[in-house]
Amino acid sequence: MGKGFADFLRAEDPDVICLQETKMQPQQADFDFPGYREYWNSATVKKGYSGTAIFTKAEPETVTFGLGDAEFDGEGRVIAAEYGDFILVTVYTPNAQRDLVRIQYRMQFEDKFRAYLKTLRAKKPVIVCGDMNVAHRPIDLKNPKSNIGNAGFSYEERGKFAELLAAGFVDTFRYFYPDRADAYSWWSYMYNARQNNTGWRIDYFLADERLIGRLADGQILSQVPGSDHCPVALILKEEAAQ
Repeated sequence: MGKGFADFLRAEDPDVICLQETKMQPQQADFDFPGYREYWNSATVKKGYSGTAIFTKAEPETVTFGLGDAEFDGEGRVIAAEYGDFILVTVYTPNAQRDLVRIQYRMQFEDKFRAYLKTLRAKKPVIVCGDMNVAHRPIDLKNPKSNIGNAGFSYEERGKFAELLAAGFVDTFRYFYPDRADAYSWWSYMYNARQNNTGWRIDYFLADERLIGRLADGQILSQVPGSDHCPVALILKEEAAQ
């Protein structure tokens, strides 16, 4: 909030904004955003850790929190908001961490999350927004060769991301810009990484294949400061009249 979030929200005026790694409980908030309904899923296993939120102008038909699995739901990583013609899911995928010390937990989460999305897709098309902590292909990070096997660019994580796409999803940014290089959403705070654009694209909007006709644009708002991540955006066309 001290780095321009409210100004960004007013300027962009999104219909929905999904947040990851909120690191707070909603009762700690000393701010409010008129016109938005707020839905928070905060970590219970460790305060000041992880967490997600959705702020939305339109009231969802339903909102659910977590995957329905106690092993994964204590970290507040998933919220699903159901609208008339799709379900929007925000996710903060676990970081495998240095030396991949949490890779097994990450792999189990990936499988549970993919299965969860499959159940949602049986009801309505799904859009996934989140910090997914993986650069899918070499074009998605500045230094792919030196990062092979590191957290965020391991074969295991990239493989799970490919499985997710194969389950019926489209990487919306790559749908519109398949060959655009040097397009990143996260930069380390070290070594002047952002100034040098030494980054990674690890934040995504994935759209159900059934929504391809609704896609208008996928964007990376790299000019927006305030975090080591920048916002990413998905613009949908109005639903066609029946």
